[in-house]
Amino acid sequence: MTTNEYKLPDPGEGLTEAEILTWHVAVGDTVKVNDIVCEVETAKSVVELPTPYAGTVVALLVAAGETVAVGTPILAVGDAVAAQEQPPEQAPEQAPAEEHEPVATLVGYGPRERQSVRRRRRATPASADGDGAPDRPIRTLAKPPVRKLAKDLGVDLREIPPGEGGIVRRADVEAYMRTLETTVSPASTTSAEADESSVPVVASPGGRETRVPVKGVRKATAEAMVASAFTAPHVTEWLTVDVSASMELLDRMRRDPDLAEVKVSPLLLVVRAVCLALRRTPEMNATFDADAQEIVLKHDVHLGIATATPRGLLVPVVRDCDRLPMPEVASRIADVVSTAREGKTQPEALAGGTFSITNVGVFGVDAGTPILVPGQTGILAVGAINRRPWVVGDDIVPRWVTTLAVSFDHRVVDGAQGSRFLADVGTLLEDPAQAMTL
Repeated sequence: MTTNEYKLPDPGEGLTEAEILTWHVAVGDTVKVNDIVCEVETAKSVVELPTPYAGTVVALLVAAGETVAVGTPILAVGDAVAAQEQPPEQAPEQAPAEEHEPVATLVGYGPRERQSVRRRRRATPASADGDGAPDRPIRTLAKPPVRKLAKDLGVDLREIPPGEGGIVRRADVEAYMRTLETTVSPASTTSAEADESSVPVVASPGGRETRVPVKGVRKATAEAMVASAFTAPHVTEWLTVDVSASMELLDRMRRDPDLAEVKVSPLLLVVRAVCLALRRTPEMNATFDADAQEIVLKHDVHLGIATATPRGLLVPVVRDCDRLPMPEVASRIADVVSTAREGKTQPEALAGGTFSITNVGVFGVDAGTPILVPGQTGILAVGAINRRPWVVGDDIVPRWVTTLAVSFDHRVVDGAQGSRFLADVGTLLEDPAQAMTL
């Protein structure tokens, strides 16, 4: 029998592992080249994996919820004829690997002719050795949140009696845990009212607590922020700005038929102001090469838009932002933000940013001290835009006001340069007509 083992491809961007989120195939299914067989989550994105082999699925070598290293075999596919002769529960023969066999990459891996249809999963009987341990990972039917719950609890799904239809549900996991609590840990408990995506609440000497595993995007963000905070000497400056003229301009733009199909928001004018201000202070659009001891000035503005997603903070990039007309900028921002929130951002869409914006105002926050995206020299935080009392001439009148905060790498940018950049952004938002004409 000819059996091919599909190894976890290299996700690129220096990533070395990924978590199997969901299998789209089961043992016994027939697949064609480029059929989607599973979804994996890297530290940057969720990626669908197409199989490079055609035939019958002989074994799922990694269970959903497990994190494995690049190059680990995750799926065994046998040719259709041979697979019919050998029961699917038997262990596949390992194909000999070449000494220098290349590992494929997730990005741009093969042409994708079509999207495969999710197949109905089938339970597979276990083959066991003398002590009853299975010789291959057995595919237990359960939804990904239930698998995650079991993994967080340190429970093997195969030990849990399934419910109706042979499927292990959250209630089954909780019932199994209650049986363990009576003999092992009476103090441990789970929250039956939580949804399937939650983690259990447990008792501790300090009271009830919830422990959330740090992995995926959250782990990558934590590592990146620590590296940035303790590598680049941050300086943050603040500026409060009257943006009433910008708000009036936005009202006129929203009535423009040419902009009817795009979201016109204050962020659009902030992006325009940032791109113009970077022309005058190019050091803000740069990176510090510590190895070469050089400041690398970037000639293109690839703008990162910090986006809160269910998986954590992502900063997708709008490329060549300084060269795009405003309707195109609005469309690109909407696209990268919605894609990030859907968990579909690809690793290459998160790389190569030269400057970033974080809009904390959408949460009603007045301002904040942003941390630099690793490799970048500047980041601008935009606070909430509110009506506040403002001095105009000799009068105090209500105006639309916001607070801007810029952080920069003091190895690259001096105080005078950072101040000039922030003042330029503020001036352009106070008088947006300049931003439209420059």
